[in-house]
Amino acid sequence: MPSRTTRPGILSLLFFLLAGTSLSIRANGQVGDIAVLINPKNPATNISLVDLRKMFSGEKRTWPGGLPVRLIVRQSGCHERLTMLRLLGMSEREYKQFWTAQVFRGEADSEPVAVPSFGIVKESVEALPGGISFVEAQSIKPGMYVKVIKVDGHLPGEPGYPLK
Repeated sequence: MPSRTTRPGILSLLFFLLAGTSLSIRANGQVGDIAVLINPKNPATNISLVDLRKMFSGEKRTWPGGLPVRLIVRQSGCHERLTMLRLLGMSEREYKQFWTAQVFRGEADSEPVAVPSFGIVKESVEALPGGISFVEAQSIKPGMYVKVIKVDGHLPGEPGYPLK
């Protein structure tokens, strides 16, 4: 009969192996494209990478037609958040400082809402007419009440799609 001292060791080893497998999948680039998700009633079908950057930096605050942009971002450490930070050319710390300065100067009411899950992103974008967010493209399933728009004329998965 195995002793009690071997069980925690086996569990620790199993956890270590599973964590390592998860990290290696991400490190090998097997995480897919990041889609731009908007409210389904928004008539937009394409956005330039430049305008996307302007929206997520607070420089562009309305959609064509005047609808206010409502930014929904994922929490720190998520693939979508890292993609947003790369788009903006900022670190997490610089991003926080940037939005703090925007609010302090009265150029923004608050930092964009940061949510913990795809489900909350989806619900938020559905509820806010000007809602926009980044999501892992593989999370979007047929029949969902959401809209993915092209970035520089490309959808996720197509050659030339810029958001990874």
